[in-house]
Amino acid sequence: MSEIPSDLRYRDSHEWVRVEGDGTVVVGISDHAQGELGDMVFVELPEPGMSYGQGEACAVIESVKAASDVYVPLSGEVVEANGQLEDSPELVNSDPYGDGWLFKLLPSDASQIDGLLDAAAYAELQED
Repeated sequence: MSEIPSDLRYRDSHEWVRVEGDGTVVVGISDHAQGELGDMVFVELPEPGMSYGQGEACAVIESVKAASDVYVPLSGEVVEANGQLEDSPELVNSDPYGDGWLFKLLPSDASQIDGLLDAAAYAELQED
């Protein structure tokens, strides 16, 4: 069973969200998703300043198995991308909830967080 931190919220497309004290959110992919994809070889992240609507594709992660889109869990503006992943995409595998985060977003509608899955619901999704 993959790790599912209880303090995060999740999309059914396997992105996670952590709300920061300054109102921004950190976004990454779940332990389950990185495990399914395999060893990461390349990560293409959104540029800071870009705005997206909830559910839009904003990034691409490539592994030895496949390339996969990453979807914005909340509408908003990208304020930072994880530059470490340019040279070390394997951080997504080794630390998906820590150093392997993808980008930070300033949500335009913070209430969208309420529509995301909690850890229990996300765990149930993986069992199906």
